[in-house]
Amino acid sequence: MTTDQQGRVAVITGASSGIGEATARALVTAGYRVALLARRADRIEELAAELGSDTIAIEADVTDRLSLVAAAKRVQTKLGRAEILINNAGVMLLGPFSSDQREDYRRMIETNLLGAITTTEVFLDQLRDGGGDLVNISSVAGRTARIGNGVYAATKWGMNGWSESLRQELQPDVRVTVVEPGAVATELTSHITHAETKKTTEAWVKDMAIRPEDIAEVIVFALSRPMRMTLNEILVRPTSQPG
Repeated sequence: MTTDQQGRVAVITGASSGIGEATARALVTAGYRVALLARRADRIEELAAELGSDTIAIEADVTDRLSLVAAAKRVQTKLGRAEILINNAGVMLLGPFSSDQREDYRRMIETNLLGAITTTEVFLDQLRDGGGDLVNISSVAGRTARIGNGVYAATKWGMNGWSESLRQELQPDVRVTVVEPGAVATELTSHITHAETKKTTEAWVKDMAIRPEDIAEVIVFALSRPMRMTLNEILVRPTSQPG
């Protein structure tokens, strides 16, 4: 890691588990100061206590702009301006397209896409003030749609298009990186509400998923590159994933 990365302030949404938690651990180990944002306050408070004084826990919901505004103020007060924002919060509620799943569709759109957009809008002034990094956690589903993941894929395709627009608009002040994981061993599959889809997805992921720590290492590597360069789009699949 280049020496000018030491002590940078990173904000991570969805930091209570999975890729968010693993990224927090990796960043603290690499010398960053980290703000953990999530709805599950107990989890992030426990994680912050474990990671030490350069980490703070802030209960926030990416679908609630007022909670994000309060979080942004607290980050600036406690750690200094946010220099890195990692939009990681998301849900993957797969299943056949039908009216039965309509609440799942709304939740995915509001969390995965609108949540990332709102969080970025709230933190943008801090990112721009002196330069920063925006890391959006998308998915291989942002490139390839399949039966049963239409709305989830739509949120990730939307994130990719929005990120590319921001890449052009915010340069050179803010670098924009999109990370597109394939199958990762996280809680995402456990939240699927359609019973048959949940069963088949968990079985499909079980034997080939990579670890959240693998994605965290990629994120830390991208952030540690000199500011003159950007890794704009990073696709990371398990070696055995067919598509």
